[in-house]
Amino acid sequence: MQKHTINLQPLGKTIQVNDETPLIDVLHEFGIEFPCGGKGTCGKCKVKLITGEIEVSEKHGQQIEKLGLNSEWRLACYSNCTSDITLEVEQFNHIILADESNFEFVPLLGFGVAVDLGTTTLVAQLIDLSTAKVIAVETMLNPQAKFGADLISRIQSGIDGKAVEMTTVIRSAIGSMIDLMLQKHNVEIRKIVIVGNTAMQLIFSREDVSPLAMYPFEVKNLGMKTFIPNELGWKTKVAESVQFYPSIGSFVGSDILAGIAATGLGEKEHYTALIDLGTNGEIVVGNKDRIVCASTAAGPAFEGTNISMGMRAVTGAISSLHLENGKIIANVIGNTEPKGICGSALVDAIAIFRKLEMIGDFGDINSGDTQISIAGKVKITRKDINEFQLAKAAIAAGLEILTQELSIQLSDINELYIAGGFGSYINLKHVSEIGMIELPEQKIRKMGNTALLGAKMFLFSNLKIVEDILVKTIHVNLETNPDFENIFVDKILF
Repeated sequence: MQKHTINLQPLGKTIQVNDETPLIDVLHEFGIEFPCGGKGTCGKCKVKLITGEIEVSEKHGQQIEKLGLNSEWRLACYSNCTSDITLEVEQFNHIILADESNFEFVPLLGFGVAVDLGTTTLVAQLIDLSTAKVIAVETMLNPQAKFGADLISRIQSGIDGKAVEMTTVIRSAIGSMIDLMLQKHNVEIRKIVIVGNTAMQLIFSREDVSPLAMYPFEVKNLGMKTFIPNELGWKTKVAESVQFYPSIGSFVGSDILAGIAATGLGEKEHYTALIDLGTNGEIVVGNKDRIVCASTAAGPAFEGTNISMGMRAVTGAISSLHLENGKIIANVIGNTEPKGICGSALVDAIAIFRKLEMIGDFGDINSGDTQISIAGKVKITRKDINEFQLAKAAIAAGLEILTQELSIQLSDINELYIAGGFGSYINLKHVSEIGMIELPEQKIRKMGNTALLGAKMFLFSNLKIVEDILVKTIHVNLETNPDFENIFVDKILF
């Protein structure tokens, strides 16, 4: 079969593909995003054609025109490679959050692997069980991204007949990450622990995701999934087993279970909260007696999916903003010209524009314009502000409803941990000022990748720690709360 060469700039990467290979099948490995699941509506997969030819169908051309792009641009989700081409890709050098936290443990013999299977990113760590030291790390973007950036898109892809392919792709990716670590360290693996959200657990386990697509979102088997390497297509030998830890509820998975373990939330006398601000937004509140948790639709705005110039934390993204002598200063990942804005900087922008009285209580732009310039060509629109309001209201309302479930006040929360990649970069003062988390800044702590830390802790523990958490944890469907709508509308205001 005829082969073609694709040169990717400025990465300096070259890949060989077969004739007629869809770009969506190969570019997701290099950080190109397909948030809409390849439907051509979001424009996030745009690539600039430097040399060569990519045929443009009528529908492809209509989408390019609709997105306001000129003739140099192509949408990767609509493009096939039929000749040697050179592409300029905007999104690369993706920042993935690993974990190097210390924790208490009882030494064991051998080595283990902890895996955080995120919707967007994958992290695997090889652990010396005698010391709990991390001896190797592998990270990558979740290759399922070509089926859509968010959980709903992945679930729909599963229903549309892509379930087996999604399972194969993710099992292969994690297996290859483990192989890479073992090539550097020829050791015997005792145990592998995987954590992830409920959808990721079902897809990895080759189970039906359709219950997550319709109310009441009831999944019959949320429990521990145990595998042997052979059935996963892995060559790795494991002395005990590969375990995908239990989910808590329909959209609250074992990544949050691991987060509860990592923060010690379920062992404390006082009330503690955990908010994981990733692709989805999960909230947990509780203490040693009772824990309540819920999921919110906050992720798309914070991860840039629904923001006009939104990006993930990659080269060219504005990662933070601050005021200096009345002037807005932007920090850009990679120290390049700003190409877009990621969630952490969006929080900063809203807080700063509020402080400068450029945005009103309802999210309106006080000048009457439809957009506000941030840095370079990067702007936020009135629609972006409204999207942010919905996301921040989802978090604030979720936190209030969970405290109501426990018959406590927000002020009764002694400390609140923010986890997840996005949460690691946000300005806590700004989060408090705009009302996303209505607690004083001194009560809020960044915790990093609690899912991965918890997964490592599970390598050293028996199932009692999990059982102790699950027996006192209740999953709450926020939308069924009679006060949800009123609370949510109230939280939309700044």
